[in-house]
Formats: sequence, C-alpha cells, structure tokens
Amino acid sequence: MSTLGETAVAQSAIHPDTTIGTVRLTVTDLARSRDFYERAIGLRTVELKDGTLACRALDGSTLVELHGDSSAAPTDRGATGLYHFAILVPSRRDLAFALARVTEARWPLDGASDHLVSEALYLSDPDGNGIEIYRDRLREEWPRSNGELAMSTLPLGLDSLLGELASEIELQRQAPSGTRIGHVHLQVADLREAEAFYNGVLGFDVMVRAYPGALFVSAGGYHHHIGLNTWNSRSAGPPKPGSLGLRSFEVVLPDQRELERVLERVRTSGIPLEQDGPGSLIRDPSGNGVMLRAA
Repeated sequence: MSTLGETAVAQSAIHPDTTIGTVRLTVTDLARSRDFYERAIGLRTVELKDGTLACRALDGSTLVELHGDSSAAPTDRGATGLYHFAILVPSRRDLAFALARVTEARWPLDGASDHLVSEALYLSDPDGNGIEIYRDRLREEWPRSNGELAMSTLPLGLDSLLGELASEIELQRQAPSGTRIGHVHLQVADLREAEAFYNGVLGFDVMVRAYPGALFVSAGGYHHHIGLNTWNSRSAGPPKPGSLGLRSFEVVLPDQRELERVLERVRTSGIPLEQDGPGSLIRDPSGNGVMLRAA
C-alpha cells in the first residue's frame, strides 16, 4: 500500500462516540475455539448461516466472530497483524470473575498488569490470538504527565483482585451485559504511516506517544481505542493471505452521516474501499483490515 505520510488530507476528528465493534478471526478448529471462548472467556456462541461462530456477551452483543479453516497458514509473529484484542468488563468485580473463569478452565495467563488507567489480564486463545480482559478506572483517576495521558505496565496483584469475590457464592458463568470490545492492539510496520492513517485519515486523536515503540489513539478522550506497535514487526509485511489471526475489526460510527464523513476522507486519500455486507472494509498501511460501519 502506498505511503500515507505524503498524502494531503484535511484532518477532521472522528466522532467522540465512535467505538470498536466485532473482531473477526480465522481459527483452526471451531469446536476447540468454541469450548475456549465459552468456558474460559464466558461468551455464548451462536452458529451463523455461513458456519461462522458469533461469540456474544449476556446482552447479545457480538464481540468476536470465528471463521474456521483447518488449512490456514500458522500465525507469523514477525508479520503485521493482531497483537491482542481487548474485552472491557463493566467493573473490577467483573474482572475478578473473569480471572476466576480462566482459573477454573485451567487456562494459563500470559500476564496481569496495572496500566494506571486500567487493570488487565492477558492470555491467548488456542490459536495464539492475544486477548486482554480489562476494567477501566474512572476517567478522573487517569494520571497525566507533561500534558499527555500517562500509562505504564506495573504488576497486578491477583490475590487482591480475587478478594473482590470474597462474599460471592457462585461463579459468574457468562460475561455480563455491558461487556464489549474496548480496544484492539495491532502490530504495524511503521508508526508514522500508522499515525497518518488512523489520525490523519480516520481522525482518531493521538493520546500517547511516549510509550517506546508504540502509539495509542482514541475517540472522545478515551485512553485508547487502537494501540499500534512495532515491537516485533518493524518494516515487516503482512501475513500470508488466509493465515490464522485477524481478518478485520470494526470501527463503529454513531450514525450513517458520521460514517459517510469518514468514508469521504478515505476516498479523498485514495485508499481502496471494499464493500462487505453492511460495512466498508479498508486496510491500513500494514494490511490490517478495518471495517467501517454505522451503529
């Protein structure tokens, strides 16, 4: 894809009510993935007409769609693509229940961190797709440094977190209503090109530049809707077509008017636009699929 850094685009901020919607993945074995997402993550799975599995929270919102392909090429950790997708739960108590579900399923954690703005658990699904489960602190508690939002990666005490469940009798089996995709974190080849696309074209605000090798952008002052890093993928190309991992993720605009406003900037920038159902699929400079749609 051509470099966007040289493309003249009149920047216009994306609507502050923009959110991240469904994340679509290719997995090897749908039955194995179904068991994982139901037991360890607490999502209800529904088979769609095309055989895809929709993984939903208690209120019916679809967080993840799984497309099975036993012949898909393995994930290339050095290519661009998904670093992780992040499931946002409504409260610290709900995060403790999420930890309890993972523990009961005997699934290993990859890590647990306090990011100052949030507390997070990290794990990977059976195909190695990275998952974060997190809860946000109140916005008024988010720290700032030199005029920029301050984020860090500090250890999260799991015993303290599980203490939230001291008076609970039963395990919360399903992810509660209000659970949603809070953000996605992508591996990209070049941060300047990624910024030109996500900030310059789509209109997300840059929230954090100080984190080494990474960039965090958002709508409406959120700490980040999209994380971008080059830790494993600097100057890398995209994975082989049809590989395991990310197919696309949704950027959900509040209405059709706001969607058209963003699509006009996309067209002006010369970015190829691909129709796919109710949304419009485009690709960032690193080949990551972004599905633009209206709520």
